[in-house]
Amino acid sequence: MRKVRLTMNEFNKYTIIKQLVDTQGNKKSAALKIGCSTRTINRLILLYKADGKSAFQHGNRGKAPAHALSQEMKQHITSLYRSKYDIANFNHFRELLAEHEAIHISYTTIRNILSKDDILSPKAQRITKRLHKKKLKDALVHKDIVPDVDNVLIVPAPMIPLELAHPRQERSKYFGESIQMDASVHHWFGTEKAHLHIAIDDATSQIVGAYFDTQETLHAYYTITKQMITAFGIPYQIVTDNRTVFNYELLKKKTVAKDTITQYGYACKTLGIDLKTTSVPQAKGRVERSFGTHQSRLITELKLEDINSIEEANSYLQRYIHKHNEQFALPINLTNSVFELQHDSCNINHILA
Repeated sequence: MRKVRLTMNEFNKYTIIKQLVDTQGNKKSAALKIGCSTRTINRLILLYKADGKSAFQHGNRGKAPAHALSQEMKQHITSLYRSKYDIANFNHFRELLAEHEAIHISYTTIRNILSKDDILSPKAQRITKRLHKKKLKDALVHKDIVPDVDNVLIVPAPMIPLELAHPRQERSKYFGESIQMDASVHHWFGTEKAHLHIAIDDATSQIVGAYFDTQETLHAYYTITKQMITAFGIPYQIVTDNRTVFNYELLKKKTVAKDTITQYGYACKTLGIDLKTTSVPQAKGRVERSFGTHQSRLITELKLEDINSIEEANSYLQRYIHKHNEQFALPINLTNSVFELQHDSCNINHILA
């Protein structure tokens, strides 16, 4: 005889109806206990007499939901991640599945599917990786214990007391008020490292210029400056680090720096741009944090496009910038823009020469 398992609510209904039938009790009293009508009580009595205890078990018990993914689809998703999208984080992987594979599923579903196959996100925190590694190690030591990968423990980062937390820098008020520039060296594509130069607006997080080069060079910063001026205009201020491209300072003769200006600094002075340099990363946190996003997403995008050269990468950057700005940047309110009208192309080339 098949064992019938009931939930607490189902078992309560079964007990009340069984007692009602056995004692021929009051139907109205039973209806009050269950919280239903007398008509429903009559229906439950008929079901009890026909099927007994099993009549109170939900009909979908043990059945897979109609919208559940098949096992073949789950295996296909795992195979796609391992073979094609292995360096993408789970949220980016979800977007790529919708864009390239026409598979539309939620982030939670993807995380559950990949976790069951012992795959952690590249963005998983160190404590999550450590606990997961320990669980797998314990499973190898005790081979009779199967690791419960259905319940990979995701531990949130420890909360920092408010008085010790570093306050988030407030955004600039106007579009073009402050442009943050920096470069990041990484294995973006191919076998050699490259430097991605980025200019980002502090008020909207819009990328206003991007360029790949083999080194962090004046030419690259001139290029993203020209992209910005051509597309939007001349900004009020540019914030960069203390590289010699922007700030010339002798260690022994610091007084010389006051009267010395770099080539890029001269170009900014000619254009009327306030060039501000700093050695504090938090002062240009917007562009610093954006590189984490680009290293997580742009590498995967370049890999899918089969790009292996700087020329191809720079050509693709314009498409990537448009896609990135649409997804992550705040909309540009042209009435709150402080960009000045751009010069003609000939004059820009003369200044940035």
